[in-house]
Amino acid sequence: MLAELRGLNEECGVFGIWGHEDAAQLSYYGLHALQHRGQEGAGIVTKNGKGFHVVKGEGLVNDVFSGDALKSLTGRSAIGQVRYTTEEGRGAENVQPLVFRSMTGSLAIAHNGNLINAKDLKESLEKQGSIFQTTSDTEVLAHLIKRSGSGSLTQRDRVKKALSMLKGAFAFVILTEDGLLVAQDPNGLRPLSLGKLGDAWVVASETCAFDLIGAETIRSVEPGELIVINDKGLHSYQFAEAADRAICSMEYVYFSRPDSDIDGINIHMARKRCGKQLAREVNIEADVVTGVPDSSISAAIGFSEASGIPYELGLIKNRYVGRTFIQPTQAMRERGVKMKLSPVHQVVEGKRVVMVDDSIVRGTTSRRIVKMLRDAGAKEVHVVIAAPPLVSPCFYGVDISTDSELIATGRSVDEVRELIGADSLTFLSAEGMLNAIGRPSEMKNCGQCLACFTGEYPTEIYADTVLPHEKEIGR
Repeated sequence: MLAELRGLNEECGVFGIWGHEDAAQLSYYGLHALQHRGQEGAGIVTKNGKGFHVVKGEGLVNDVFSGDALKSLTGRSAIGQVRYTTEEGRGAENVQPLVFRSMTGSLAIAHNGNLINAKDLKESLEKQGSIFQTTSDTEVLAHLIKRSGSGSLTQRDRVKKALSMLKGAFAFVILTEDGLLVAQDPNGLRPLSLGKLGDAWVVASETCAFDLIGAETIRSVEPGELIVINDKGLHSYQFAEAADRAICSMEYVYFSRPDSDIDGINIHMARKRCGKQLAREVNIEADVVTGVPDSSISAAIGFSEASGIPYELGLIKNRYVGRTFIQPTQAMRERGVKMKLSPVHQVVEGKRVVMVDDSIVRGTTSRRIVKMLRDAGAKEVHVVIAAPPLVSPCFYGVDISTDSELIATGRSVDEVRELIGADSLTFLSAEGMLNAIGRPSEMKNCGQCLACFTGEYPTEIYADTVLPHEKEIGR
């Protein structure tokens, strides 16, 4: 039986806007564009002259903001979040943005990522008298801001001081009574972009949110950067020295939408190049190439173009079923596979099929899809993966927390092939992936976090971040 997922690991999406009369409505559309990053909760907080207004709840964006919910969200500034949680992080109290009210100034915070020193910070804050209302890492920042220095410090300096105490992956949007603050961790592990809509400033986890609302993408938020946006304009500061850039590789492989850009690299084109590179690294005789919808379609097209094997829609996705990878329990993931995908019998029957996928995590989905294709009459099923094997846990906000969740850990490629029932199995090399994405592997710093592929982490990993099982085996 697979290990229970560790709580507080999140893959979420955040959005913020300052200086637009339709702030709440634009946030609603922005969160719609980011819905793929989290399907368990959504929230928006707006600010006007009378204070903060909040609407949030569990469910999809449409569910949370049905009826007249948006009408109460008045003001020219807003932040929002779509949320994915694991078992321990669920509950309405953890849905963000979180709002904190005090006599010295109120604020709202939304966060994407995972703080690897959260437990240490919470223990220290509780000893100083702090009381936590949620199990979310995000609440730690609010307490740190409140306790960071005397009243003589400006709010900007208090936020900078608080941010400098955080370790791990974080992209924060913070709405205060005076401005919108945006912060990116020193390694830039989570994506965060800045845009402009007329005179208004916008920020989002992915640029696809800008496209939906008609905003212009300006740039990525830099590692260690704190941006302060208010009625006087935009001001940039460094709260920490930027470390080596290490954007999460899974953003390019799986999480981000194909129409998004990260650091000027389009996700669809990067995945397509990965598929082409994969075709160069493997020699397969086959009749048809098909991709596992949706995130593998780009790589499958690239594989087909480079190999000369025709591409067909061999698998059809039910658009009303969410991603199996970001379902909160393994049982739900397994049930979701059959609901999610159906084979096209006339495409695969009697054919040697190349099945392109972006990754193999636990192996459950791959095994069921291979069987599904065989049941539909496929003569052979060759699985090619447009990324290296996932062999190490992630502690930065991706839902891969223990070795026991990863089918490739401690197994050869042929052993994994046998477990999923494929005729052959090929993974893209790490060098091939980096070169295809556009971050040459020969560079001293390739600009991506490869920890889940290599076990080499860009930051220190704190003892409380690792599960007891992982400590025993020396992680």
